[in-house]
Amino acid sequence: MPAATSIRLDDELKDRLKTLADDRHRSAHALMLEAITEYIDREEKRSQYLRDGQAAWQHYQETGLHLSAEEVEAWIDTWGTENEQDAPPCHR
Repeated sequence: MPAATSIRLDDELKDRLKTLADDRHRSAHALMLEAITEYIDREEKRSQYLRDGQAAWQHYQETGLHLSAEEVEAWIDTWGTENEQDAPPCHR
């Protein structure tokens, strides 16, 4: 069962929310819920991206395995062509 939460909005933001809700024929509650959900989804993805980057850096530090920018660019240049290649193997 959803739990109620309160949020304090200054008068200007509250008026802007009401205007937008009226324009969209939606409730202010629905717009706030959508905005909060989109924010949390985006920030969770950002956090995961940063964790993945840290894990990749840690893996590189431990193993030294990598691809050069030139190797990656050459591989990407094959995408969508008849000669599309698999990713090259990482090396030290």
